[in-house]
Amino acid sequence: MKTKHYLINIIIILFFCSFYTISSAQNNDVRLNRTIELLAQGKPTFGIFSGDRSLNNARSLARSNLDFVLIDMEHGPLDFETLRIFLLSMTDKRSIMQKGNLQANVTPIVRLPVNGRENLQFLSKQALDIGSFGVMYPFISTKEEALNAVRASRYPQKKGAADFNPPGLRGRAPTNAVWYWGLTSGDYVRRADVWPLDPNGEILTVIQIENPEGVNNIEEIISVPGIGAIFVGPSDLGITMGYPDNPGAPEIEEAIQKVLKACKKKNIPVGITTGPGSIERRLKEGFRFVTVGGDGGISPGTATTLQRGRTASGRK
Repeated sequence: MKTKHYLINIIIILFFCSFYTISSAQNNDVRLNRTIELLAQGKPTFGIFSGDRSLNNARSLARSNLDFVLIDMEHGPLDFETLRIFLLSMTDKRSIMQKGNLQANVTPIVRLPVNGRENLQFLSKQALDIGSFGVMYPFISTKEEALNAVRASRYPQKKGAADFNPPGLRGRAPTNAVWYWGLTSGDYVRRADVWPLDPNGEILTVIQIENPEGVNNIEEIISVPGIGAIFVGPSDLGITMGYPDNPGAPEIEEAIQKVLKACKKKNIPVGITTGPGSIERRLKEGFRFVTVGGDGGISPGTATTLQRGRTASGRK
């Protein structure tokens, strides 16, 4: 009888060990950043800006048909503790069980208030150490500022690595990110690199172009390796070009198209804000990282824009 119980216990232990091994292997193979997965496949992605870091909003966004959420810490409070709680609140255990892996359906990306002109790298480190899958850097105007952003988003690489440059500046202390991503510390550091410089990287570095200088320097800016997407900010672009009350001015659209054309030549995804009346046109033009709403959450207008975008792109 003791032998029988002993064998049963051994079988149970082996079962759970094999389950853990299979699960670990699956999560090592699967792309954790779903937005990067879609962009790498050439597909358009849809998201919203959000300054609402409540539990209810986190839960609503996590189970939406969005691909990403841009958590706004540029115009919203620079509060990393609420960011930490918000990211954990976006964890959808039911989805994890159904999918059988750790890939979140909606990718959290943090928009910081600085790193271009101010070059305060520690803020990027804070956002990434909490577990963000990417950082958006506003008002990037020069190649040097874009380089600062990419370097702030990655760890220093192994000596002799093919993608050693540009050298990373991020210090290693990913305790919270490891917990949120569900990886070991070693696996996290290996995978938390910038895409597409590292084809397997899980960090999306988004550069915002919001003034004439950035538009004029776009070709130099996108020569920086490690930029995952360029995002045109029409509102601030209009203000800096002298059209605060006329976002549809022809000069603004010319600037937007200049950025789009340069990025398409280098196959760099381009983003822009959209609404129900512009989503289909922007997708047709080639924008692939588009926002469909703001702080209203999944409002009727946002839902309409999202549905029109998914239908137009064949992602019903």
